[in-house]
Amino acid sequence: MVQAQSAAPQAAAAPAAAFELAPLPYGYEGLEPVIDAQTMQIHHGRHHQGYVNNLNAAVAQTPALAGKSLEAILAEVSKHPAAVRNNAGGHYNHTLFWKLMAPAGQVGEPSAALKAQIDKDFGSMDAFKKAFEAAGAQRFGSGWAWLVWDGDKLAVASTPNQDNPLMDDAPVKGAPVIANDVWEHAYYLKHQNNRGGYLSAWWGVLNWNEANRLFDAARQ
Repeated sequence: MVQAQSAAPQAAAAPAAAFELAPLPYGYEGLEPVIDAQTMQIHHGRHHQGYVNNLNAAVAQTPALAGKSLEAILAEVSKHPAAVRNNAGGHYNHTLFWKLMAPAGQVGEPSAALKAQIDKDFGSMDAFKKAFEAAGAQRFGSGWAWLVWDGDKLAVASTPNQDNPLMDDAPVKGAPVIANDVWEHAYYLKHQNNRGGYLSAWWGVLNWNEANRLFDAARQ
């Protein structure tokens, strides 16, 4: 009798990545002429992918983070290594950033509720925009400009590197409503060292529909 051969051993399945890079909600060229297609391709496909890869590696090496959401990690980020802070922040910030932009014909406008709150807290839409642009322009080196809801009012803030207002040790805490990336890789190919020009032009692609949604969710 011929003895049946045992089946070849099966390779163990690689563990599923904890976090993944979502596709952009528009084409790489969708934000032109404010942000060029090459910048978007490099920014999303290389920079953001790098944060995702490095975050997954950091989570794999930090058992306390297993199964935790991105927001839960940020809420206790001061307890974890710098690699967790930088890459969790980078993944969260960029995921938000892509959604907060849209092609020019799809950006919508501020809701009545958001506009009224901006007028109340800043005096006018123009005053808010000046404060937001100043937060981005005055950030030394790399970082972000934010509009957040702190539970009572809207506030403008700036954070270094990939920090954000959800982190447990953030100097200004709150739910993000608007965020703009002021790292040079976000604008340099198009605007070179003219960060102010980028900040001013960026309003043309700000997705007010998403900002309205985030504002409504933050107040609930």
